[in-house]
Amino acid sequence: MKNYKLIGPITQLISMDNLSIKGAIKDEDLEIKKDVGILIEDGYIHNIDTFADLKIKTKELNAEIIELQSDYVCTPGFIDAHTHICFSGSRARDYAMRNAGKSYLEIAANGGGIWDTVTQTRKANQEELTQGVIERANALLKKGITTIEVKSGYGLSVDEELKMLRAIKTANTDTNADLVSTCLAAHILPKDFEGDHKAYLQNISDTLFPILKEEQLASRVDAFVEQGAYEPEDIYPYFEKAKAMGFDITVHADQFSPGGSEVAVKMEAVSADHLEASSEQEINILAQSNVISVALPGASIGLGCDFTPARKILDAGGALAIASDWNPGSAPMGDLLTQACILGTFQKLSNSEVLAGITYRAAAALRLEDRGRLVPGMLADFNLFETDHYNEIFYHQGKIVPSQVWKLGNLVS
Repeated sequence: MKNYKLIGPITQLISMDNLSIKGAIKDEDLEIKKDVGILIEDGYIHNIDTFADLKIKTKELNAEIIELQSDYVCTPGFIDAHTHICFSGSRARDYAMRNAGKSYLEIAANGGGIWDTVTQTRKANQEELTQGVIERANALLKKGITTIEVKSGYGLSVDEELKMLRAIKTANTDTNADLVSTCLAAHILPKDFEGDHKAYLQNISDTLFPILKEEQLASRVDAFVEQGAYEPEDIYPYFEKAKAMGFDITVHADQFSPGGSEVAVKMEAVSADHLEASSEQEINILAQSNVISVALPGASIGLGCDFTPARKILDAGGALAIASDWNPGSAPMGDLLTQACILGTFQKLSNSEVLAGITYRAAAALRLEDRGRLVPGMLADFNLFETDHYNEIFYHQGKIVPSQVWKLGNLVS
């Protein structure tokens, strides 16, 4: 027997329907439905119509009716398409040194940087990592983020990467948020590996990739393409093997120097993430491709560096998603809506472009076609904000959080 729920009346429902994946969006392009209800059927949106009409039409369905008693704005559930929330330890010392003027290399030389998190994460057992992921995922869920990408990359050996990815998989069964795991074993060259970059990548692709497939631990492979991490000539064979095995490709690209975005385009990656160092050349090749550009304002805030050139990417006709990059080093805030609003302020993005970046365009960055818009047939993942106009959500830059978060048609926060 099918289960039906009717929720309403909703003052404004922002469906994100009929908006393009690529290019700029004006606020007047938004479809705003007023005084409507959402009829849910077994976790999916069955219909959206005026609440009064739906109440009449659904009498025969024996639907549970949840009648709202205040003004609410409804948005799709937010999607954070780039996080590193599987980790152990803190890098507060790095943050203090960075703000005191120390360079990345100086911090690393003093025992900080990515390797510090690798060391601390290796000390944690799988159960501890699982619990950490659950706690962070639930914190994001309360802020309306119903789907969360989670990377490995602080293990940097076959066994330690497996520990992280198994922790993410287990956590996914113990949180109401959906977790999408990504293998970032090519984060940096581990200090304790006896060999060069090519040898390490060969070891990972030969040994780890088959286990990922066997245990269904990840369907996505990422790499940090950057000076001091992995050069393009080293990473191409790694990505080619991943693609041949059926993995989607995503790239940490152009964070400090250009080059990674070209790799993403040549490899037909799903997304190129960061892009703070992208020039007009990189922006144009990304815009002419199907690669989703993912801005990570949390890293810019944490590092005190330039933001992703989001306005230029959109004006060139590119697709722009926005993610938090929540990690213990460069982006410890982990507040997607606040970061997206700040990016919008500095890059002059319309509210509709900001919302697109954390809903359906973020879904495209994860190849998820069943969420990110509020239309019949999509997952019933949505947020209810107690306000009378959607502009208030962005105006307050994350201070207004959802009063209700719905996942698969269930109130989860």
